[in-house]
Order: sequence, then C-alpha cells, then structure tokens
Amino acid sequence: MTHAVPIHSADFQTEVLEASNPVLVDFYATWCPPCKMLAPILDQLSSEFAGRVKIVKVNVDEERSLASAYRIESVPTLIAFHDGQVVHRSPGAPSASALRSFLNQLAELKSPPGSTTSKAV
Repeated sequence: MTHAVPIHSADFQTEVLEASNPVLVDFYATWCPPCKMLAPILDQLSSEFAGRVKIVKVNVDEERSLASAYRIESVPTLIAFHDGQVVHRSPGAPSASALRSFLNQLAELKSPPGSTTSKAV
C-alpha cells in the first residue's frame, strides 16, 4: 500500500515542483486533530491515485520555511501543484468523497509530453 510521503525542504523542489504528475501537498501538524483524521484518508487515496497524483505531507512545525513560503495560516491546508505551479489551495479537512472527486479532477491535468499549458481546478 502506498502512503502519503512526508517530505522536507530539501526534497520539495524535486518531489513537488519538478514532479511529472500533479502533486497534492498536505501541510499538517502532529498536534492537530483534523490532520490526524485526514491522514488515513490521504494514505488510502495515495494508493488509489498512485501513478496519477502524488500525495505528500509537510510538517509545518519542522518545515517552517515551507509553511512561510506558502503562507500556511491554519492546518491542515491542502495545496495542489501542477507543472510547478499552485493550481488549488484548500484550508481544512475535506470529506473523503470530496477529496476523491477533487483528485480525479487533478489527475486530468497531467500534461501530455511537450505540452506547456495547464488549467486550474
């Protein structure tokens, strides 16, 4: 089973901004109850969307520079990236069905080889 992978500042460029597939980043904190409720949903969806959408996690207490750079004011905050750009931002913990629906839309953004255009969701 694939899980949402924790990443750090040193990995962010490669794992998120240069990723070939869309990426959903969960900015979370270990002390946050909604984050704890969202974690198993993200793990399940990470497995379900493997190869189409990458799901990663950033601990805002450990990665303050990333939290600051992306203006994280509350946790959890989910930010979707495509071709190195933010295409969607959502504070709070969505339901599993809402998140699955969003990930289906995000998966459709995958650019064909040589394409430089993308659309926001």
